[in-house]
Amino acid sequence: MTTQYGGSGDPARSLALLWRTGEKASRRGKPDLGVDRIVRVAVEVADAEGLAAVSMRRVAERLGVGTMSLYTYVPGKAELVDVMVDTVTGELPTSGAVESGWRAALERVARENFALHRRHPWLLQVATSRPVLGPNVTARYDHELHAVDGIGLTDVEMDSVLGLVAGHVQVAARRALDEAHAETLTGVSDEQWWTAHAPLLSRIMDPQRFPLATRVGTAAGQEHGSAQDATHAFEFGLQRVLDGVEVLVGSRA
Repeated sequence: MTTQYGGSGDPARSLALLWRTGEKASRRGKPDLGVDRIVRVAVEVADAEGLAAVSMRRVAERLGVGTMSLYTYVPGKAELVDVMVDTVTGELPTSGAVESGWRAALERVARENFALHRRHPWLLQVATSRPVLGPNVTARYDHELHAVDGIGLTDVEMDSVLGLVAGHVQVAARRALDEAHAETLTGVSDEQWWTAHAPLLSRIMDPQRFPLATRVGTAAGQEHGSAQDATHAFEFGLQRVLDGVEVLVGSRA
């Protein structure tokens, strides 16, 4: 899986594009061509085929224009990817009532981001150690910070807690994507795979030699209908992450 690094474009041009401070008017004959439409098509390509399939030429072909026409609006792929990330982040809410209690609020944050990654799995191909500094990403960050504001954490700890939750979401989303890819590529679901392998393994593996692996593996397989389940891993891991945050919050009381 090819990784694209967010924020790798020219800083001035990327920020101008993200915040639309210098967008050029559409040229005559192409009144509907602009950054928003270009990005929308790029997202459609990435959703269907992955980020590697996105190129200025491919997007131009889908739009029915020459490749050079896109450069009137978008400097290059690096900047385009930044705007793609910011655009889909805009699908997440940035206002509304906040739950009574930081734990419920962080659960909501995690589930919303998990669902976003399921809708746009190519997000997992964008490294965001250098975040996309766009308006939607900024608005979402500000909104999520309200979940842990005023509970005794320092500003740095508030940021770190959000980073911890985001990291768990990405790992769980990648596991879910791996499950989906395995089924697509093999034509066999996890349940079908487990049904075929479990009886054979039970006859081959010696429970006296591997007592814990036999007991625990069998229990997990029967529970999930497979060796693992991405949704269960997400929910279980989320609660353990929040348990750890609760210890930190409790230490400040």
